[in-house]
Amino acid sequence: MKVVGVILAGGQSSRMGGGDKSLLDLGGRTVLARVVDRLDAQVEAMVLNANGDPERFSSYGLPVVADSIEGFAGPLAGVLAGMDWAYEQGADYIVTVAADTPFLPKHLLAVLQMAREPANSALVMAVTPDPERKFVRHPTFGLWSVDLRKDLRAALNAGVRKVVQWTEPHGCAQAAFNFDGGDPFFNVNTPEDMAVARNMLQEFDG
Repeated sequence: MKVVGVILAGGQSSRMGGGDKSLLDLGGRTVLARVVDRLDAQVEAMVLNANGDPERFSSYGLPVVADSIEGFAGPLAGVLAGMDWAYEQGADYIVTVAADTPFLPKHLLAVLQMAREPANSALVMAVTPDPERKFVRHPTFGLWSVDLRKDLRAALNAGVRKVVQWTEPHGCAQAAFNFDGGDPFFNVNTPEDMAVARNMLQEFDG
């Protein structure tokens, strides 16, 4: 099974005041550089989903694909763009990560694959335990069969925007991630989040 990685950076970063939050400095490296490093060892190839001028990402040496659905249709549009690219590469699945999560699990794909295998699931979503609820979903961290790209395109054209609205009818499996200490799915949305991320650096980089 060939799996390629898709880094989702197609959002508008409105809570950060606009611009590319993934290009902000975190401990001497950009957030995106940290994401790339953590995903690179897990996949055969990677692509970056981003809208606008792709040249701003040229230093990362990654192909860049924009949403094919107009009007900032959310992360599902980025998933579709990744699926279309992966199909051209002869891949069977894509694994997606958010571009603003600098501490994403280094065993992300392995855990997702273990959850996929029992039922040969077409979709797997990462979840983490929560003391007040059964689990917390992480919709932008998942394993997606490229065979579903036509179905996803039709759903987006029909107005579907929420990830779980599309994944649940397909019997999406769940991959549970348990961890001690800092949250590896922590994402940097606001200036306050960036301050928290800087405090988390020692724990994840040490």
